[in-house]
Amino acid sequence: MEFTAKEIAEYLKGDISGDPNVKVSGFARIEAGKKGTLCFFANPKYEHFLYGNKADIMIINRDYELKQPLDMTVIRVDNAYSAIASLLEYVSAKKKKYRRHRGWFVRRFFSTKIGKRVSLGDFSYIGRRSSIGDFSIIYPQVYIGEDVTIGKHCIIYSGVRIYPGTVIGDNCIIHANVVLGSDGFGYSHEEDGTYKKIEHTGNLVIEDDVEIGANTTVDRSTLGSTIIHKGVKIDNLCQVAHNVEVGANTVMCAMSAIAGSSTVGERCVLGGQSGISGHISIANGTKVGGQAGVITAVKKEDQALLGTPAIDFHQYYRAYALFRKSAEKQKK
Repeated sequence: MEFTAKEIAEYLKGDISGDPNVKVSGFARIEAGKKGTLCFFANPKYEHFLYGNKADIMIINRDYELKQPLDMTVIRVDNAYSAIASLLEYVSAKKKKYRRHRGWFVRRFFSTKIGKRVSLGDFSYIGRRSSIGDFSIIYPQVYIGEDVTIGKHCIIYSGVRIYPGTVIGDNCIIHANVVLGSDGFGYSHEEDGTYKKIEHTGNLVIEDDVEIGANTTVDRSTLGSTIIHKGVKIDNLCQVAHNVEVGANTVMCAMSAIAGSSTVGERCVLGGQSGISGHISIANGTKVGGQAGVITAVKKEDQALLGTPAIDFHQYYRAYALFRKSAEKQKK
Protein backbone atom coordinates (compact mmCIF):
# COMPACT_ATOMS: atom_id res chain seq x y z
CA MET A 1 0.00 0.00 0.00
CA GLU A 2 1.52 3.29 -1.13
CA PHE A 3 0.84 6.85 -0.01
CA THR A 4 2.20 10.16 -1.25
CA ALA A 5 3.48 12.87 1.06
CA LYS A 6 0.59 15.05 -0.08
CA GLU A 7 -1.99 12.43 0.94
CA ILE A 8 -0.34 11.95 4.32
CA ALA A 9 -0.09 15.70 4.98
CA GLU A 10 -3.74 16.22 4.07
CA TYR A 11 -4.83 13.44 6.43
CA LEU A 12 -2.68 14.80 9.28
CA LYS A 13 -3.39 18.47 8.48
CA GLY A 14 0.36 18.99 8.24
CA ASP A 15 2.61 21.32 6.24
CA ILE A 16 4.94 19.91 3.56
CA SER A 17 8.51 20.94 2.82
CA GLY A 18 9.94 19.12 -0.20
CA ASP A 19 8.44 16.88 -2.87
CA PRO A 20 4.69 16.37 -2.22
CA ASN A 21 4.54 13.52 -4.74
CA VAL A 22 7.17 11.28 -3.17
CA LYS A 23 5.69 7.86 -2.29
CA VAL A 24 6.28 5.56 0.66
CA SER A 25 5.14 1.97 1.12
CA GLY A 26 6.02 1.39 4.76
CA PHE A 27 7.08 2.75 8.13
CA ALA A 28 10.48 2.53 9.82
CA ARG A 29 11.96 3.45 13.18
CA ILE A 30 14.06 6.58 12.98
CA GLU A 31 17.17 4.45 13.65
CA ALA A 32 16.46 2.37 10.53
CA GLY A 33 15.07 4.84 7.99
CA LYS A 34 15.56 3.80 4.38
CA LYS A 35 14.28 4.64 0.91
CA GLY A 36 10.55 4.06 0.48
CA THR A 37 9.76 4.47 4.19
CA LEU A 38 8.32 7.09 6.50
CA CYS A 39 9.82 7.93 9.91
CA PHE A 40 8.86 10.33 12.66
CA PHE A 41 10.93 12.42 15.07
CA ALA A 42 9.35 13.35 18.42
CA ASN A 43 11.93 12.59 21.12
CA PRO A 44 15.07 14.79 21.39
CA LYS A 45 17.04 11.71 22.48
CA TYR A 46 16.85 10.48 18.87
CA GLU A 47 17.95 13.72 17.24
CA HIS A 48 21.27 12.23 16.08
CA PHE A 49 19.29 9.77 13.92
CA LEU A 50 17.43 12.61 12.18
CA TYR A 51 20.30 14.08 10.23
CA GLY A 52 21.59 11.83 7.46
CA ASN A 53 18.46 9.66 7.65
CA LYS A 54 17.63 7.78 4.42
CA ALA A 55 13.83 7.83 4.78
CA ASP A 56 11.80 9.56 2.05
CA ILE A 57 9.37 11.26 4.45
CA MET A 58 9.94 12.52 8.01
CA ILE A 59 7.18 13.73 10.32
CA ILE A 60 8.38 16.32 12.86
CA ASN A 61 6.85 18.80 15.28
CA ARG A 62 5.94 22.22 13.92
CA ASP A 63 7.99 24.03 16.54
CA TYR A 64 11.20 22.05 15.98
CA GLU A 65 14.01 24.14 14.48
CA LEU A 66 16.21 22.21 12.07
CA LYS A 67 19.94 22.51 12.72
CA GLN A 68 20.70 21.68 9.08
CA PRO A 69 18.69 20.90 5.92
CA LEU A 70 17.18 17.43 5.53
CA ASP A 71 17.48 15.48 2.27
CA MET A 72 13.86 14.26 2.36
CA THR A 73 10.29 15.49 2.36
CA VAL A 74 9.31 16.88 5.76
CA ILE A 75 5.77 17.03 7.13
CA ARG A 76 5.33 19.35 10.11
CA VAL A 77 2.49 18.67 12.55
CA ASP A 78 1.46 19.91 15.98
CA ASN A 79 2.37 16.63 17.70
CA ALA A 80 4.47 14.10 15.79
CA TYR A 81 3.80 11.27 18.24
CA SER A 82 0.05 11.74 18.07
CA ALA A 83 0.23 12.10 14.28
CA ILE A 84 2.05 8.80 13.79
CA ALA A 85 -0.50 7.08 16.05
CA SER A 86 -3.35 8.42 13.90
CA LEU A 87 -1.55 7.45 10.70
CA LEU A 88 -0.86 3.90 11.89
CA GLU A 89 -4.49 3.53 12.90
CA TYR A 90 -5.61 4.75 9.46
CA VAL A 91 -3.27 2.40 7.57
CA SER A 92 -4.19 -0.54 9.79
CA ALA A 93 -7.90 0.06 9.14
CA LYS A 94 -7.23 0.19 5.39
CA LYS A 95 -5.49 -3.19 5.51
CA LYS A 96 -8.17 -4.91 7.57
CA LYS A 97 -10.95 -6.48 5.57
CA TYR A 98 -13.64 -7.57 7.98
CA ARG A 99 -14.82 -11.10 7.42
CA ARG A 100 -17.77 -12.52 9.32
CA HIS A 101 -16.70 -15.94 10.50
CA ARG A 102 -18.30 -18.82 12.36
CA GLY A 103 -15.59 -21.24 13.39
CA TRP A 104 -15.67 -24.98 13.84
CA PHE A 105 -16.95 -26.44 17.12
CA VAL A 106 -18.20 -23.16 18.56
CA ARG A 107 -20.26 -23.90 21.69
CA ARG A 108 -23.15 -21.53 22.28
CA PHE A 109 -26.68 -21.75 23.72
CA PHE A 110 -30.13 -20.60 22.63
CA SER A 111 -30.05 -17.94 25.34
CA THR A 112 -26.86 -16.33 24.04
CA LYS A 113 -27.20 -13.18 21.95
CA ILE A 114 -24.77 -12.62 19.10
CA GLY A 115 -24.80 -9.21 17.40
CA LYS A 116 -24.46 -8.29 13.74
CA ARG A 117 -21.32 -9.34 11.87
CA VAL A 118 -19.66 -10.95 14.89
CA SER A 119 -16.74 -13.28 14.20
CA LEU A 120 -16.48 -16.40 16.38
CA GLY A 121 -13.21 -18.36 16.24
CA ASP A 122 -12.79 -22.13 16.28
CA PHE A 123 -13.38 -23.91 19.60
CA SER A 124 -14.69 -20.79 21.33
CA TYR A 125 -17.31 -21.18 24.07
CA ILE A 126 -20.08 -18.70 24.85
CA GLY A 127 -22.04 -19.40 28.03
CA ARG A 128 -25.75 -19.17 28.71
CA ARG A 129 -27.38 -15.72 28.67
CA SER A 130 -24.17 -14.06 27.47
CA SER A 131 -24.19 -11.44 24.72
CA ILE A 132 -21.64 -10.16 22.20
CA GLY A 133 -22.13 -6.77 20.54
CA ASP A 134 -22.05 -5.94 16.84
CA PHE A 135 -18.79 -6.21 14.88
CA SER A 136 -16.84 -7.82 17.73
CA ILE A 137 -14.20 -10.44 17.00
CA ILE A 138 -13.73 -13.51 19.19
CA TYR A 139 -10.56 -15.40 18.31
CA PRO A 140 -10.20 -19.22 18.60
CA GLN A 141 -10.22 -20.96 21.97
CA VAL A 142 -11.80 -18.15 23.98
CA TYR A 143 -13.93 -19.05 27.02
CA ILE A 144 -16.84 -16.74 27.82
CA GLY A 145 -18.80 -17.78 30.90
CA GLU A 146 -22.46 -17.35 31.76
CA ASP A 147 -24.12 -13.91 31.94
CA VAL A 148 -21.18 -12.12 30.33
CA THR A 149 -21.78 -8.94 28.34
CA ILE A 150 -19.32 -7.88 25.63
CA GLY A 151 -19.93 -4.60 23.79
CA LYS A 152 -19.56 -3.54 20.18
CA HIS A 153 -16.31 -3.48 18.18
CA CYS A 154 -14.37 -5.50 20.76
CA ILE A 155 -11.44 -7.79 19.99
CA ILE A 156 -10.90 -10.80 22.26
CA TYR A 157 -7.71 -12.69 21.39
CA SER A 158 -7.04 -16.43 21.72
CA GLY A 159 -6.80 -18.00 25.13
CA VAL A 160 -8.75 -15.31 26.99
CA ARG A 161 -10.89 -16.57 29.88
CA ILE A 162 -13.86 -14.42 30.88
CA TYR A 163 -15.57 -15.59 34.08
CA PRO A 164 -19.35 -15.42 34.60
CA GLY A 165 -20.99 -12.04 35.14
CA THR A 166 -18.20 -9.95 33.64
CA VAL A 167 -19.25 -6.82 31.74
CA ILE A 168 -17.06 -5.41 28.95
CA GLY A 169 -17.91 -2.13 27.19
CA ASP A 170 -17.45 -1.05 23.58
CA ASN A 171 -14.17 -0.80 21.65
CA CYS A 172 -12.16 -2.91 24.10
CA ILE A 173 -9.12 -5.00 23.18
CA ILE A 174 -8.26 -8.02 25.34
CA HIS A 175 -4.97 -9.69 24.44
CA ALA A 176 -4.03 -13.37 24.59
CA ASN A 177 -4.35 -15.37 27.81
CA VAL A 178 -5.90 -12.61 29.88
CA VAL A 179 -8.11 -13.81 32.75
CA LEU A 180 -11.05 -11.57 33.63
CA GLY A 181 -13.33 -11.94 36.62
CA SER A 182 -11.56 -14.73 38.48
CA ASP A 183 -11.93 -15.00 42.27
CA GLY A 184 -9.83 -12.61 44.32
CA PHE A 185 -7.27 -13.73 46.86
CA GLY A 186 -9.60 -13.60 49.85
CA TYR A 187 -9.53 -15.93 52.85
CA SER A 188 -10.63 -15.90 56.47
CA HIS A 189 -7.86 -16.90 58.88
CA GLU A 190 -9.50 -19.35 61.27
CA GLU A 191 -8.60 -19.96 64.92
CA ASP A 192 -7.11 -23.36 64.10
CA GLY A 193 -4.65 -21.73 61.69
CA THR A 194 -6.42 -22.77 58.51
CA TYR A 195 -7.69 -20.43 55.80
CA LYS A 196 -11.33 -20.48 54.80
CA LYS A 197 -12.11 -19.33 51.26
CA ILE A 198 -14.32 -16.24 50.98
CA GLU A 199 -16.71 -16.66 48.09
CA HIS A 200 -16.58 -13.82 45.59
CA THR A 201 -20.16 -13.06 44.57
CA GLY A 202 -19.49 -9.74 42.82
CA ASN A 203 -18.33 -9.16 39.27
CA LEU A 204 -15.91 -7.25 37.06
CA VAL A 205 -16.96 -4.22 35.01
CA ILE A 206 -14.73 -2.93 32.21
CA GLU A 207 -15.87 0.30 30.58
CA ASP A 208 -15.38 1.50 26.98
CA ASP A 209 -12.04 1.91 25.18
CA VAL A 210 -10.00 -0.25 27.56
CA GLU A 211 -7.03 -2.31 26.37
CA ILE A 212 -5.57 -5.12 28.48
CA GLY A 213 -2.21 -6.73 27.66
CA ALA A 214 -1.34 -10.42 27.45
CA ASN A 215 -1.31 -12.60 30.57
CA THR A 216 -2.86 -9.97 32.82
CA THR A 217 -5.40 -10.93 35.49
CA VAL A 218 -8.24 -8.76 36.78
CA ASP A 219 -10.23 -10.27 39.66
CA ARG A 220 -13.94 -10.01 40.39
CA SER A 221 -15.06 -8.33 43.61
CA THR A 222 -16.13 -10.01 46.81
CA LEU A 223 -19.29 -7.89 46.82
CA GLY A 224 -20.25 -5.25 44.27
CA SER A 225 -17.90 -4.71 41.33
CA THR A 226 -14.24 -4.40 40.48
CA ILE A 227 -14.28 -1.47 38.03
CA ILE A 228 -11.89 -0.54 35.24
CA HIS A 229 -13.05 2.84 33.99
CA LYS A 230 -13.09 4.23 30.46
CA GLY A 231 -9.85 4.54 28.52
CA VAL A 232 -7.62 2.59 30.92
CA LYS A 233 -4.60 0.92 29.31
CA ILE A 234 -3.06 -2.09 31.07
CA ASP A 235 0.21 -3.65 29.90
CA ASN A 236 1.23 -7.32 29.90
CA LEU A 237 1.62 -9.34 33.11
CA CYS A 238 -0.28 -7.00 35.43
CA GLN A 239 -2.48 -7.89 38.41
CA VAL A 240 -5.60 -6.04 39.51
CA ALA A 241 -7.07 -7.54 42.68
CA HIS A 242 -10.64 -7.80 43.96
CA ASN A 243 -12.72 -4.69 44.77
CA VAL A 244 -10.24 -2.38 43.02
CA GLU A 245 -11.36 0.68 41.08
CA VAL A 246 -9.08 2.12 38.40
CA GLY A 247 -9.90 5.65 37.22
CA ALA A 248 -10.38 6.77 33.63
CA ASN A 249 -7.35 7.05 31.33
CA THR A 250 -4.95 5.53 33.84
CA VAL A 251 -1.99 3.53 32.52
CA MET A 252 -0.49 0.42 34.15
CA CYS A 253 2.92 -0.62 32.81
CA ALA A 254 4.16 -4.21 32.69
CA MET A 255 4.26 -6.22 35.93
CA SER A 256 2.59 -3.53 38.01
CA ALA A 257 -0.03 -4.61 40.54
CA ILE A 258 -2.84 -3.18 42.65
CA ALA A 259 -3.79 -4.98 45.85
CA GLY A 260 -7.37 -5.52 46.98
CA SER A 261 -9.89 -2.77 47.72
CA SER A 262 -7.67 0.10 46.57
CA THR A 263 -8.81 2.98 44.39
CA VAL A 264 -6.54 4.51 41.76
CA GLY A 265 -7.61 7.90 40.41
CA GLU A 266 -7.89 9.20 36.87
CA ARG A 267 -4.88 9.90 34.61
CA CYS A 268 -2.47 7.98 36.83
CA VAL A 269 0.63 6.17 35.58
CA LEU A 270 1.95 3.07 37.35
CA GLY A 271 5.50 2.34 36.19
CA GLY A 272 6.84 -1.13 35.49
CA GLN A 273 6.98 -3.48 38.50
CA SER A 274 5.38 -0.90 40.76
CA GLY A 275 2.91 -1.91 43.45
CA ILE A 276 -0.07 -0.36 45.23
CA SER A 277 -0.87 -1.67 48.69
CA GLY A 278 -4.39 -2.72 49.63
CA HIS A 279 -7.20 -0.55 51.03
CA ILE A 280 -5.70 2.83 50.02
CA SER A 281 -6.64 5.60 47.58
CA ILE A 282 -4.37 7.19 44.99
CA ALA A 283 -5.16 10.76 43.87
CA ASN A 284 -5.77 11.77 40.27
CA GLY A 285 -2.70 12.29 38.12
CA THR A 286 -0.30 10.38 40.37
CA LYS A 287 2.80 9.00 38.64
CA VAL A 288 4.42 6.01 40.34
CA GLY A 289 7.97 5.26 39.19
CA GLY A 290 9.21 1.83 38.18
CA GLN A 291 9.60 -0.65 41.07
CA ALA A 292 8.14 1.85 43.54
CA GLY A 293 5.86 0.59 46.29
CA VAL A 294 2.99 2.77 47.52
CA ILE A 295 1.89 1.72 51.00
CA THR A 296 -0.08 4.76 52.19
CA ALA A 297 -2.82 6.87 50.63
CA VAL A 298 -1.79 9.60 48.17
CA LYS A 299 -4.02 12.63 48.72
CA LYS A 300 -2.25 15.33 46.70
CA GLU A 301 -2.97 15.22 42.97
CA ASP A 302 -0.36 15.12 40.18
CA GLN A 303 2.51 13.92 42.37
CA ALA A 304 5.44 11.86 41.11
CA LEU A 305 6.56 9.12 43.51
CA LEU A 306 9.69 6.98 43.67
CA GLY A 307 11.15 4.33 45.96
CA THR A 308 9.80 1.86 48.49
CA PRO A 309 8.01 3.04 50.54
CA ALA A 310 7.22 5.54 47.77
CA ILE A 311 7.82 9.24 48.49
CA ASP A 312 7.80 12.45 46.45
CA PHE A 313 10.49 12.20 43.77
CA HIS A 314 12.25 15.39 44.94
CA GLN A 315 12.58 13.92 48.43
CA TYR A 316 13.71 10.63 46.95
CA TYR A 317 16.55 12.19 44.96
CA ARG A 318 17.72 14.21 47.99
CA ALA A 319 17.69 11.08 50.15
CA TYR A 320 19.51 9.13 47.43
CA ALA A 321 22.20 11.80 47.20
CA LEU A 322 22.76 11.62 50.97
CA PHE A 323 22.84 7.82 50.79
CA ARG A 324 25.56 7.87 48.13
CA LYS A 325 27.61 10.47 50.02
CA SER A 326 27.38 8.37 53.18
CA ALA A 327 28.65 5.31 51.30
CA GLU A 328 31.57 7.31 49.85
CA LYS A 329 32.54 8.59 53.30
CA GLN A 330 32.62 5.05 54.66
CA LYS A 331 35.00 4.02 51.86
CA LYS A 332 37.39 6.80 52.86
